[in-house]
Amino acid sequence: MTSAENRAGKRPGPRLALKSRTSSNERVKAAPPIIPAETARHLLLGGAGLLEDPDRPASAARVLKQIERMGFVQVDTINTVERAHQHILLTRFDRYRPATLTRLLERERTLFEHWTHDASIIPIGLYPQWRYRFERAKQPDHRLQSWALRKIGRNANRVIEHVLERIEKEGPLMSRDFEEVKSARTKERGEGWWNWKPQKAALEYLWRIGELSISARTSFQKVYELSSRWLPEHHEQPPPSQDGHLDWACREALERLVIATPRELQQFWLAIGIDSARRWCKEATATGEVIEVELASADGSKSRKAIAKPDWKRRAARLADAPRRIRLLNPFDPAIRDRQRTLRLFDFEYAFEAFVPESKRRFGYYVMPLLEGDRLIGRVDPKFHRDQGTLEVRRVWWEAGIKPTQTRRRALHEATERFAEQIGAEQVRWPKGWTAKGAARKRPAGNAKPSARPVVKGHGD
Repeated sequence: MTSAENRAGKRPGPRLALKSRTSSNERVKAAPPIIPAETARHLLLGGAGLLEDPDRPASAARVLKQIERMGFVQVDTINTVERAHQHILLTRFDRYRPATLTRLLERERTLFEHWTHDASIIPIGLYPQWRYRFERAKQPDHRLQSWALRKIGRNANRVIEHVLERIEKEGPLMSRDFEEVKSARTKERGEGWWNWKPQKAALEYLWRIGELSISARTSFQKVYELSSRWLPEHHEQPPPSQDGHLDWACREALERLVIATPRELQQFWLAIGIDSARRWCKEATATGEVIEVELASADGSKSRKAIAKPDWKRRAARLADAPRRIRLLNPFDPAIRDRQRTLRLFDFEYAFEAFVPESKRRFGYYVMPLLEGDRLIGRVDPKFHRDQGTLEVRRVWWEAGIKPTQTRRRALHEATERFAEQIGAEQVRWPKGWTAKGAARKRPAGNAKPSARPVVKGHGD
């Protein structure tokens, strides 16, 4: 007998070789944790840089760090109020100045402009991943090849060589520096942004395959330079492997989102296919790099299967509360770029209607969502009249369930005045009857969607 059996006064019983029995808890796979929409929303805003104090200094180093954190800043041509890349940074830094971005792009060259899901400004540290995209775009089966042949024409190779030779000899050039040869077919169609001359299409093609870089913009028009001269060290770097590129695309997207579906990972950089994203999620789950979760929805829809960083709870706990103010978000802000995710996490239905016929718009041409803390509470329809120095707010809508209290109206008034000052407007013109105290409460008839409450009707409607 053992000493323990002696102390207990027991004799050892017969020993049988029994198979261990697996408990029901061990046999059944543990249910994935359910993450509330509020938590996922807070993590998304944290990754998008919208939880930090917007009154902090806006030095070049801080702006660069912010863009690195977000991954990129989208560029857009529409200038109804302020261009997207400038507005996105203004939302995060009260004291940001556009000259800072120019310095980072053109002098320090710590950023470069290229394509994600759209034209974007990207940290130079990510350039090797774009080397992979450049090489892929050169392949005969890539859609860019058929586009180039269609746009440049049958003499495509000769036009491309001519464009490269001129830039090599003359230095950076713009599209307007090349003569335009108009065909009868072009004249019949009339002038339009889609009627590209062959040289313009060649410039764009050479930029998309990495042979040219955008060294500056003049009146927002691209200035092209040889990448070998503009970014010599980066241009010579070898591209990653296909597997390495896939791993980077998914890993870095998830690092910023923390919680995501395969589609959201695929859409983040738009660098990989959905099947590849699903495969990565499956493999990363098997190795324990990510965990499976159920993501609850704020709009009442069914929860969704997703993956998350294993330390998502710790990350959420470390985040600061959202600034207690209202901010006007750009339509291309990374926090709301994915409209499906915006609906699920914010219970906010949003569509960009600039390209929708006016008669079919539900709200307006360039409507901006209103972010209050970590909630989207309404939207405004602004327009910057530069010749008058006036930022006009043509209409305001509050979401259903949001009370337009005096405090909230005053906060919107302050947010709009602050934004006007940032973009150089001298005054703000509000809709007739609007006051910060909320004098106008009558709901107009019109084309607003049922879930939002329009409180005022603006000039020109």
